[in-house]
Amino acid sequence: MRTILFLCALIAISVLRAQELPTQTVRGTVREHVTGLSLPGAHVILLGSDPVRGTTSDTEGRFRLENVPVGRIGVRVSYIGFKDRILESLNLTSGKELVLEIDLEESVILKDEVVISATHDKRKPVNDLATVSSRSFTVEETQRYAGSLNDVARMAANFAGVRGTDDARNDIIIRGNSPTGLLWRLEGVDIPNPNHYGALETTGGPVNMLNNNQLANSDFITGAFPAEYGNALSGVFDLKMRTGNDEKHEFLGQIGFNGLELGAEGPLGKPGGASYLLNYRYSTLEFFDLLGVEFGTGTALPKYQDLSFKVNIPRTALGNFSIFGLGGTSQVAFLDSEKDTTEEHLDFYGGEGYDLINGSDMGVMGINHTYWFNDRFHSRLILAATYHRFQTEVDSISPSDRLLHPYFRNDNTEKRLYGSWSLHKKFSARHNLKTGLTVTRSMFNLTDSVFIDEDSRFRINSDYEGGVWLLQPFVHWQCRIRDHLTLNTGIHYQYFFFNYTHSFEPRAGITWTFREGQSVSLAYGLHSQIAPVTAYFNQVRMPDGSYVRTSEDLDMTRSQHFVAGYDRYLNEHLRIKAEAYYQLITDAGIDGNERNSYSILNQGANFYVWTPDSLVNGGTGDNYGIDITLERFLHNGFYFLVTGSLYESRYEGSDGIRRFTAFSGDYIANALAGREWVLGRNAEKKKQKMSVFQVDMKITMAGGQRYTPARVVREPSGTYVAYYDDDVAYTGQFRDFFRTDLRVAFRQEGKRVSMEWAIEVQNLFDNQNIYGQKFNSKTGEVDYTYQLGMMVIPQFRVRF
Repeated sequence: MRTILFLCALIAISVLRAQELPTQTVRGTVREHVTGLSLPGAHVILLGSDPVRGTTSDTEGRFRLENVPVGRIGVRVSYIGFKDRILESLNLTSGKELVLEIDLEESVILKDEVVISATHDKRKPVNDLATVSSRSFTVEETQRYAGSLNDVARMAANFAGVRGTDDARNDIIIRGNSPTGLLWRLEGVDIPNPNHYGALETTGGPVNMLNNNQLANSDFITGAFPAEYGNALSGVFDLKMRTGNDEKHEFLGQIGFNGLELGAEGPLGKPGGASYLLNYRYSTLEFFDLLGVEFGTGTALPKYQDLSFKVNIPRTALGNFSIFGLGGTSQVAFLDSEKDTTEEHLDFYGGEGYDLINGSDMGVMGINHTYWFNDRFHSRLILAATYHRFQTEVDSISPSDRLLHPYFRNDNTEKRLYGSWSLHKKFSARHNLKTGLTVTRSMFNLTDSVFIDEDSRFRINSDYEGGVWLLQPFVHWQCRIRDHLTLNTGIHYQYFFFNYTHSFEPRAGITWTFREGQSVSLAYGLHSQIAPVTAYFNQVRMPDGSYVRTSEDLDMTRSQHFVAGYDRYLNEHLRIKAEAYYQLITDAGIDGNERNSYSILNQGANFYVWTPDSLVNGGTGDNYGIDITLERFLHNGFYFLVTGSLYESRYEGSDGIRRFTAFSGDYIANALAGREWVLGRNAEKKKQKMSVFQVDMKITMAGGQRYTPARVVREPSGTYVAYYDDDVAYTGQFRDFFRTDLRVAFRQEGKRVSMEWAIEVQNLFDNQNIYGQKFNSKTGEVDYTYQLGMMVIPQFRVRF
């Protein structure tokens, strides 16, 4: 509270300081939406300017507006034969030029009818081949939404149909599916888990490596996705890195929850040509630990750092080139052996009587090439390499002498070569075709073992070194029957060379805008995903001492998505959207030896999901529900987003009993709202520095996490053992989740420098949300561990 009062006092002082109102440059490129070619002669108008200010794009589609007062601005872009495009509430700051890449959509003209209308539709994803269950998001949303912590995954948890798994990680559950069903794509490359401390085959972690300061507008798709996406069951994060400023050097410094960050961008060579974008981040807690400042984490100090970059080389004789990369390393140790034994500790990841050391490394580097054969036909080639390593070392602690004994060892590495080639042909304003082929070569080095006390040896769960191929061709055809009626159809195919399994996947969707501002959509898609590679290489020790891999023939899991949606603009800044969906899942991996409740559909529920020795296909499941969104886009300094989902997720294991999955939470509701006030801006005198004060709040309510109740039995030795009864798997449910987040920010615009101070209070009312159960072998008690309590997280950002 004292910090918030100090921030308010700082605002009052800043308003009194006099200075000329800062201005900034607004510039960018106008392009045709499908081909990406520049549009010369497009008209660009600055909304709300008096007298009206505007310009036209040059021969390369570039435009420029100088000396624009900082603050929220809007532009309108028009071009003959194309739909007008309106961009509103753009944030123009003094520390960074606003560089826009604006795509215009060609109008469909039938006979004598010409209909050209303006659009500022935030519903439309960047990829217009997506019919339903998709939306674009901006970098500013990840910075503005309370509770997001500048993380795109945590930001996405605010959308309808999506929930997080817990406060400490950013795994996301989409419509009751496992978090492992999500596909991460960066600059057209299917990438491994882009999170620090991210295990192989998972999609989340405590801290995201993807720095939001470097992202452009991107897509988040939650069902029935277009034909170009494959090997995913639940959703797609299709992320784009923005292009660095190609005219002037700009710099960024930031410190907050995610780390200490330094960023730079600017031209390479002459202005208006090639550019670079670079960002480096270092763990905040580790940085302060180096300075001798402790935060009470003890040995569990999160250590991580990451680096991301993009070099853009446009308009060469051979086409456009870009080189991009992302990499990070992380390590943490939970050492129960070094804790005070007189005190009780209940940690998220540490175990009672165990030392745990965990580390991960991830990297991706690629080159992207686009070549135009003519103004309606172009190709795109992507070559990339990725690296992901995850290590875990667990030692048990002897209760009598506190000595360490080996218990678990894990060291998994995946190296991947990735190639993607696509052709995009625009036949007319009505028809365009996209086809392509993706080839992936994955090379694994997998070791996993558990120490067996009775045999005084490690049991080798997996020990594999080798490679596998995955082939994914696709074709997608879009037909805009009229301006208000669009049909998307396509086919995706997957072939997994390891065990010769394959999947033929039709996709189709149609959107009908039957009235101005109102549309209905229908979509279908068959989607499949190969099993976790660790399942294929899991091995069983035979009586003669040899090992056999018993799950090598496992087929892909398949899911059919059916979606119906209704979208309506109540006015130009307010819309309501509803989607009903049903997903039918077949061929899920289940236990091939015994009849029990196990299913691969519960993978990723927590760190303790048991996996059988032998898996076979035959499991089923279904997810169904309805998602509702009411959203007011930021206008006149105010926005809100209200989302609600009612859903159910069921499955059947090898015992044939229909149960709730671990991710069936019944419901989730989010309410976000934010307001910003412009301070010190005098439109007539223009003698005061401009400052912005911003308050954002988020409230989340969700059904409790499901769990399997434990039956505690006292052994003759006097110790207690917890048995988890398979007959009642996931019948327990923790109490409902409730959390409130608050973010207060103050931004000051100087002549050439923009500075922002922010304080985020997570779990404002310190609600005790249950994380999981903790079993005490000495007392036999089953206790709860809880999610994070109230946390105050400051942040400072400077741009110049």
